[in-house]
Amino acid sequence: MKKLNIMYWIFTGLLVFLMGGGAIPDLLSIPAAVDGFEHLGYPSYLLPFLGVAKLLGVAAILIPGFPRIKEWAYAGLTFDLAGAMYSTIAVGDPVSGWVFFLIGFALIAGSYICYHKKQKSTIAGSNHLAV
Repeated sequence: MKKLNIMYWIFTGLLVFLMGGGAIPDLLSIPAAVDGFEHLGYPSYLLPFLGVAKLLGVAAILIPGFPRIKEWAYAGLTFDLAGAMYSTIAVGDPVSGWVFFLIGFALIAGSYICYHKKQKSTIAGSNHLAV
């Protein structure tokens, strides 16, 4: 259980750093984020919305309880990353840029899998104590 908890927090901490750190430029509409968004063909007014959505997703993953909201948060972060990757592919950006997205997907998957394993072990432990 201890190893699983450590793995969960490594994946989740890195995911929070990646997605939370990516939300700040979006939220503040800094020039580099605006330029990147324009390069992809999107209007800059979406940036603050996406920044808030990412921060809410990160908060939902970090706050204990609320398993259904966590499921939505993991899905939302995955959709955000998938949309960003698809957009870079669609505009012809180089394949070397995919590394960032693949790391993001790995962090989401690692955190999600460890979260569910922790949930199962917690339920199994509480059922064992109830007997």
